[in-house]
Amino acid sequence: MKIAIIAHLKFPIAQPFSGGLEMHTHFLASALRARGHSVTLYASEGSQADLGLVPVCPPTGTAFDAASAVAIDRLEGQAYETIMDAVARGGFDIVHNNSLHPLPLLRAPEIGAPMVTALHTPPFEPFCEGVRARAYDMTFAAVSDSLAAEWCDVIPRPLLIGNGIDLDAFAFNPRPKDPPHAIWTGRLVPEKGPHLAIDAARSAGLPLVFAGPRSDPAYWDSMIAPRLGPDVTYLGHLSHADLARRVGEAHVTLCSPRWEEPFGLVVAESLACGTPVAAFGRGAIPDILDGSCGVLAKADDVADLGRAVAEAIGLERQACRRRAEQLFDANIMTDRYEALYAEEIRLAAPSPLRAHLLDEA
Repeated sequence: MKIAIIAHLKFPIAQPFSGGLEMHTHFLASALRARGHSVTLYASEGSQADLGLVPVCPPTGTAFDAASAVAIDRLEGQAYETIMDAVARGGFDIVHNNSLHPLPLLRAPEIGAPMVTALHTPPFEPFCEGVRARAYDMTFAAVSDSLAAEWCDVIPRPLLIGNGIDLDAFAFNPRPKDPPHAIWTGRLVPEKGPHLAIDAARSAGLPLVFAGPRSDPAYWDSMIAPRLGPDVTYLGHLSHADLARRVGEAHVTLCSPRWEEPFGLVVAESLACGTPVAAFGRGAIPDILDGSCGVLAKADDVADLGRAVAEAIGLERQACRRRAEQLFDANIMTDRYEALYAEEIRLAAPSPLRAHLLDEA
């Protein structure tokens, strides 16, 4: 198949990944190319070149005030116009939309190929504007059952294609590194709640290491930096390999979302490494964790998360790995997307009867 993948433009599709969507887009493009498909990735500058990259603009980043929001909206609007013009000329068999932007959806009827859109976040405007426009003539796939339910007020219930991870990259470690310690990973932003994870680890009497991009400087200065100390260590924004090693060395992972987590890639990575998880029970996380591999806490309740840490640290690491293998094999995810693409192409092709009727008209 000749496949176009439209990425979001806020961060490059390259290591070290800014978040789960960047990692997902990277793996999918890589896996499809490894299976012999012709893949073109439309993404921001700095993305990995050997993914069939067409760079369209500098990374647009995240807005922190009204002026930067206006500038980002303008740049992204122009960039997606350019992308859709190129896709319309590209002769693609199928288009995979990971953009989280309304414009590719609004222009989808112009491109001459079927498009599928993956839903990676809860509904938000203006993305919903584009989703509503395609509600009955496009296939949408949500990354978790809880996320699919959140979209049901906007569109008919989407398909479920769960995210996967590279189980070889996040290798099983049967023996964590002493002394006992916890880890937290992800973007350092308010909605991920790392300040609550720091407080919970302290309440459990466990040192914490944490890693991820400092995506919100004001949040770092006000909520993270004052909490640093000899028992709380920032590791920086790690490469994929270093992140996997550090997660595998930890005795327990904390996951502290302050929103309804659409999937929970951090949880999947931890389980693959054999590291049990203590997490707020929000979004998709209760569907991922069971009693063999994790302990849930009440949302936003630091004391309860500390209790969950103390309980989770004693869980069997092999059981965590088994859970990851059952739920998060990225090869199975790629199989499902391949099957979806093939079905969309089949449905878009004119039937022999339809072609005969058109010839007679």
